[in-house]
Amino acid sequence: MGDFVVNGAQIKCSQAMPPGKAVLAVLPSIMADAGSLPIATIMDFSPTNIPTFGACNTETNPAVAAATASASGVHTPAPCVPVVVGPWSPGAAKTTINGFKALTKDSKCTCAWTGQITIESEGQQKASVG
Repeated sequence: MGDFVVNGAQIKCSQAMPPGKAVLAVLPSIMADAGSLPIATIMDFSPTNIPTFGACNTETNPAVAAATASASGVHTPAPCVPVVVGPWSPGAAKTTINGFKALTKDSKCTCAWTGQITIESEGQQKASVG
C-alpha cells in the first residue's frame, strides 16, 4: 500500500547534481483528484511530467561526456534533460485511473542516462491506495 502521488509531488534523480530534485507535473485531464490535485498514473513520465533536475552528473549522458572531453578529461556535469525510458513502476496494486495504475510513492522510473527517478514526497498527506 502506498500514498497517491499528485501534481506538485517532489521527485529526485540519482544522477542529478545535489539536490537533484524537481516537481512532477500532472495534467488535470486525468479526471481524478485527491484534495483538488490531479492524481498521477504510471504513464506520467513524459518531458511534460518530468522536468529537468538541474545538472546531470553521469558520463553515460552524451552531454556530460562531451563537456568532460572539452575540459581535457576533467569531469564536467551538463544540463539535465531527462530521457525516461518507460513508465513508473510498480504503481498501485488495485487503483486505476483511466485504465492505468495510480502512481504511488514507492514507484520508480529510469532515465536513459542511468538515473533512477524516485518520489521524495507525494504532494499530499491523507489519501492512500491499495
